[in-house]
Formats: sequence, structure tokens, C-alpha cells
Amino acid sequence: MLCRRLVECLLVSLGCVASGTLECGQRPLTEAEDRGRELYTRMCAVCHGRDGVGYAADQATALAHPDFLASATDAYLQSAIELGRSGTTMSAWSTSRGGPLSRADVQSVVAYIRTWQHEPSAVLDERPLAGVAVLGETLYAGQCNACHGPRGVGGPYVRIGNYEFLSSASNGFLRYAIGRGRSGTKMVGFHQVLGDTAFEDVVALLRSWQFPPPTLSPPTRPPAPLAPIPLGPVPLNPRGPPAVGFRPYPAVASADGVKAQLDRGARMSLLDARAPSDYAGEHIAGAVSVPFYDPDPYMPSLPRDSWIVCYCACPHAESGQLAQRLMAKGFTKVTVLDEGFGFWRTRKYPTHTGVDP
Repeated sequence: MLCRRLVECLLVSLGCVASGTLECGQRPLTEAEDRGRELYTRMCAVCHGRDGVGYAADQATALAHPDFLASATDAYLQSAIELGRSGTTMSAWSTSRGGPLSRADVQSVVAYIRTWQHEPSAVLDERPLAGVAVLGETLYAGQCNACHGPRGVGGPYVRIGNYEFLSSASNGFLRYAIGRGRSGTKMVGFHQVLGDTAFEDVVALLRSWQFPPPTLSPPTRPPAPLAPIPLGPVPLNPRGPPAVGFRPYPAVASADGVKAQLDRGARMSLLDARAPSDYAGEHIAGAVSVPFYDPDPYMPSLPRDSWIVCYCACPHAESGQLAQRLMAKGFTKVTVLDEGFGFWRTRKYPTHTGVDP
């Protein structure tokens, strides 16, 4: 009897998998949700986690967190995916910004993310701002700066001063996130800690960052290229000496070491593993675009007899996935830029904008 029961349970489990249900006992995914699941797994899970649990790379948001899903509208999610977050590792994924996802694709990803929501959407407090921004500065410095950085950028966690974020986050969304916090994370609820008046001052301060100082312009991106971007010339310096000092992934290469090999004219290739929108915005001079989520079309043209250095901004998540895909296809001279593109820029090493290497 016990063996028969185990067989029945196994058959039920297999049926759940075959039917495309999220978990045994839940409804099957719709066609749009299933398409969103496939896209999310390929492009988003590397940072946000396979089940939206977050923090898989670069402290990416826990998209499946019940408080986040209760307050984030579909329009907010769609904007975040389409436009990305300039100055962060969150790419602009829409075709309108040079990414690979159509409007329908983005809507499918949103639909899949929404399947993780099991609680009703929150009723948000969308009243006009009642606080005084300048009075929130001291409170922010004492309570928020360590996690979110000055003016909401540069900290280890969500860049709440990001222009695209503030442009899509309503007053109610901000009040809900700051006041309630995110259970299970370092983000505590501040409404009771600060009291009504001081709490409103902090919210007003965040909203004031949405509008850049008069001397600055809102972040802009270059005209959208076609995605995918055709592979540029590889390797660099085809008649140069072999690159030296590299070891195969999971070993990594330092930015200084890669720059030294470029300076000596070594024969090597630099692969930008990020989305095409990021590549077009700025990339290492001489690098070619080979997105981590779809490298197969490029593989026949990549050299196998010289070193390949993959890089991203994370600094290892996307580039590491690309390196693994290459090595699974028999490439042996593959390594990853240790510190990522951001560090390369801080060293003031050569970069280039546009779709050409």
C-alpha cells in the first residue's frame, strides 16, 4: 500500500511539471506567463534569482517579496524593465532602448512576475506630499545613507535616488516602502520610528531628487541600436603576440592585467556580456557585444586559439554565465574581468559609445 501511494504521488508530481503549473496544486501558467517565465529565466534570474527571491547578484531587488508586489503596479514593473535604471546594473531591456524585448515580451515578463503575488494589492496613500524636503536631510543622513548612499545613489542597496525609479514610483509607493519596510531584509519600517511629520519630510526629500539640479539634464541614452548587434572584429590585434597571464574561468583577470595585455598589442577578444542597450551606452574600447542570454549565434565566429575575456557590470554574474556557455561549447581560453566595467571606468581606461567596438 505504501509503495502504491508513493507511485501515485510521483505520478501527480510529474503531471504538475508536465502541465506547466507553478507548484503542485496551483493553476497552469497561461501562454503569456509561460513566455514570461522563459524570458525571466534567461535574462533576469541571474540577478533577481530564479524564483524572484533577489540578491543573486548586485543586491538586486527581491521581486517576489510580498510587500513589493503588493505596492508595485504593472505599469511600474513594465517601466523598470523597459527603461532600466541608468547608472546601475539594471539594463534597459526594451527594443525602444536597444534591448531585445518587445512590448509584448515585457508584458509577458510582468505577467509571470505577478504570478508570485498571493496577497491582495495594497491601498496606497497617494496624498500630495506634506513634508519639507530640507528637513528630511538630517534624518536621511542618519537613517538611510549607509544603505542607499548620498542622494540615494552609490550605496550597496536600491538606488532610491535613481531618476527612472523616482519617475515611476508614486508617492504612495514611496510611503509604503519606507513606512512598512521589507520584512526579512535590512530595510526596516520607518513610519513608527520617525513619526508622521519626520516620515513625510523624508518622503519629500526623495521626491526632490527626481528633478536634477538646473545644471544637469535627466539621464539620456543613445539612439536605440538594432538588437542583437552584429559581431565586430575578433580577435583584437590578430597579428599580435598571444596574451599571457590569464587562467581559464573560474579564475578571473584583473582590469590592470587586461589593460597591460591590450597595451602590448596582444591577440585577444573582449566580450561584453551585457544587454545591447548597455553596450551601446558605453563599453570597453575594442569589445564586441555577445549578450550572456543568447551567445549561440556568435559562437561560430569567435576564435578558439586566443584568449577571450568576458565582462559585465555585476562584476561576475552575467560574464560568468557567458564564460560557462563558451566553455561548454569547447572554448578553453576563456576568463572573466574581475572587477567589471564600472571599475574599468574608474581607472579611466579607454571606453567607447555606440554600436561599433
